Formats: sequence, C-alpha cells, structure tokens
Amino acid sequence: MEFDELDAYKKDLKKLLKKYRTLKSDIETVKKVLKIKPEARPPFSFQIQGLELETCVIKVKKIACRSLKGRGVYSGLRLIYAHFEETQKIVFIELYHKNDKANEDRDRIRKNFK
Repeated sequence: MEFDELDAYKKDLKKLLKKYRTLKSDIETVKKVLKIKPEARPPFSFQIQGLELETCVIKVKKIACRSLKGRGVYSGLRLIYAHFEETQKIVFIELYHKNDKANEDRDRIRKNFK
C-alpha cells in the first residue's frame, strides 16, 4: 500500500502536532492498520456518502492518540482519506479534532477528487 498526503493535510498535521506531540507516531500506527484493512470498518470508520465521486472517501472516527491520555480511541481526532483499491494507494485528505470543527471539508474533497 502506498500513502500520499495533500498539502492541506500536511498543514492540518503540522497545526495539530503543536497540541498533540505523539500524533506523528500515532498516524504511523494508523498506516499499519490501513495497510492490512484499508476499507471502511464501522464503527471505527465509514465511507462518506453524498459526495457524488467515484473515489472511495473514508472517515476514521476512532484514532488512538497517546497525547490524550486515558481517552484511547475516543480521542476525538478525525482522519479523512481516499482509498484507491485498484492502485493500492491511500491519499490522506484531512485531519482535525472534532472540537475544532463539526464535519469534514467536503469542498476540499471535491476539489481534489473530481
């Protein structure tokens, strides 16, 4: 499985790293899981509906972040990624904390995956 990141995702990560120091290694753990099972797996992740795209875009709701001690997978972090099954590629689109914003940036998704 190959991983790529949008520039906007890199900015999201950089901003969140100031608050959550372990986030980079936590994302590496997520990548290990996605290499084995990249598809949506409710209740941990689900495909975002209503985008009118051919691309499979998935939202991960349960990311364990060690910086948020005692919270486990209920850290509140959200990861949005596009999964291209035929080319075995995942593109990270967005990373945010649920207290900072309510939902994913659908305009960002549509703009990058027409």
